[in-house]
Amino acid sequence: MRVIAGKAKGRKLQAVPGPGTRPMTDRAKSALFSILGNDLRDASFLDLFAGTGQVGIEALSRGAARAVFVELHQAALRVIRSNLASTSLGTQAEVVRDDVFHYLTRPSQPFDYVYVAPPQYRGLWIQTLQMLDALPGWLADDGWAVAQINPVEYEPVALNNLILFDQRKYGSVLLCFYMLRTT
Repeated sequence: MRVIAGKAKGRKLQAVPGPGTRPMTDRAKSALFSILGNDLRDASFLDLFAGTGQVGIEALSRGAARAVFVELHQAALRVIRSNLASTSLGTQAEVVRDDVFHYLTRPSQPFDYVYVAPPQYRGLWIQTLQMLDALPGWLADDGWAVAQINPVEYEPVALNNLILFDQRKYGSVLLCFYMLRTT
């Protein structure tokens, strides 16, 4: 696992010990950031269920102004902090130990991108999208929420404020892109 592009290009990232996290493949990560492109520059990025922090770190490396990493598990938090230190991107980051659902009840400034990559097969991606839908202030007006799931997990989600506008499949990774509904 490594940073693909930007200021920290080529830096190796640590993995979280054990089976609790599922790092994103380089192919899927490269495709995601190709889609986000230059819009990432100076953006704010929220990495929910952050795991190793690799997605938020890639965003920072490619020019995001700030990233917030939300993770509950202590081993993963240690890895995120270590990965931020080894990439020299820690000054632009905030690492928060919290349950994602509790964290989303707090007031916050809106983010340009909210990345959702929870543990698989538990329906947590749906619950997170439903919570973001109920609290649309987490997204900037032109912001996106991106859910990373296994394709077998996908099912349509009834949402009032968010709409699915794109999906991309890369092997065992399905990226679902949501934006705020315009009236």
